[in-house]
Amino acid sequence: MVKTTNVKTIGKLKAAGYKPVSIKEELRHNLLEALRKKKNIFPGIIGYDDTVIPQIENAIISGQDIIFLGERGQAKSRLMRQLVSLLDEEVPVIQGCEINDDPLRPICRYCRDRVAEEGDDTPIEWLPREERYGEKLATPDISIADLIGDVDPIKVAEGRYLSDELAIHYGLIPRTNRGIFCINELPDLAERLQVGLFNLMEERDIQIRGYRIRLPLDIFLVASANPEDYTNRGRIITPLKDRFGAQARTHYPTTIGQEVTIMDMERRHFDNGQIESHVPDFMKEIIAEITHLGRKSPDINQRSGVSVRISIANYETILSNAIRRAVILGEKLAVPRITDLPHIHSSTASKIEMEGFEEAREDKIINDLTRKATLNVFNRHYRVHDLETLIAQFSEGFSVEVFDMMPAKAYVRNTKEVIGLLEAVKKVCDSERPEMIASAAEFVLEGLHLNKRLNKAKQEGKTIYRS
Repeated sequence: MVKTTNVKTIGKLKAAGYKPVSIKEELRHNLLEALRKKKNIFPGIIGYDDTVIPQIENAIISGQDIIFLGERGQAKSRLMRQLVSLLDEEVPVIQGCEINDDPLRPICRYCRDRVAEEGDDTPIEWLPREERYGEKLATPDISIADLIGDVDPIKVAEGRYLSDELAIHYGLIPRTNRGIFCINELPDLAERLQVGLFNLMEERDIQIRGYRIRLPLDIFLVASANPEDYTNRGRIITPLKDRFGAQARTHYPTTIGQEVTIMDMERRHFDNGQIESHVPDFMKEIIAEITHLGRKSPDINQRSGVSVRISIANYETILSNAIRRAVILGEKLAVPRITDLPHIHSSTASKIEMEGFEEAREDKIINDLTRKATLNVFNRHYRVHDLETLIAQFSEGFSVEVFDMMPAKAYVRNTKEVIGLLEAVKKVCDSERPEMIASAAEFVLEGLHLNKRLNKAKQEGKTIYRS
């Protein structure tokens, strides 16, 4: 890499030994160097090490443009943005150029004329990697002018001809020359725009207002799309589909552990003042399990996907209710419980599409997913026949009352009164703090109910477990 100190003109750049390379050569070189040093190229991306990331690396090494195919919430945009880390820290450009021309390989009329006039004294500047990335979400109101460019009426009014290249105002793609340009939801582009994009990728020229300009842009093009739309029967023209060298198929987390890791990493973190917070592992597993079951549910539209954002939002919701309870009751530790789970309806329903339209059915589906998730997680931690001593206590007339605003100390009294409950609690809770015991006690009682060993009744906003 050329040192930028005192390298301010083309002449000094040549003297420093600078040699131009294409964007794809640059990405390829930096990727291979990162692999050699065993660097983590995509930090924060969970579960893609053996699936998606090798596809991306192969595409870059091959010099191929990439299309990411996947449902919403599969980190497609994050992957695209992290490609910036594979660019050089900075590159030289001709000072004042709108499209980041390489000082030794100028392509626009302005820079060619300037270099012809000023020669080695032409001033240069250094462009950081962050400014070499462009991104656009495909929407119905995008025009060719936005992506490629258009004639600038002000320049025409100043006396330039319409056919003069200097009369052009460049769009987003030319302004990302020598960088990475990403288009989110590519099939949402109108067909005429897809044709313009195909022409740019294939012929390396652009046509504006009926005249043609040869502009060999140096672009690494990356796009994202939903697989449902990215087919010959969908909203993508076949010639454009054919021009992307690599399709990287993304996916949702394949294990509960991966989902939990993403939840912990992505949830919003706030300073809760004097209140501590802790989410037990079994509550995290239940939230993740709800999402995984949702991805298999025939009642949920799988074409729109069941995003990891649902897990993150539900995690935040149960923790929020726990904090609210702690503030109201004056407790020092906020710990989510089973009785907090009904509050996830708002954060779940806003992010999934049901196959039907009845609002009551939506609530039932979410309730069913929550119950099944709790049952699955409970059965991973416990064997019901090991809890027969506890179950027998209820057969003798014991009952336990719980509700989301019940003080944690009341649960501690229950665990001491009901033989076997404290031992069951200790299997998932190694803390003596009342708030932790309360959460674990609810988990045990609900798990026994879902295994049809205890009855559950609602009464005046409270839940009563009994034989």
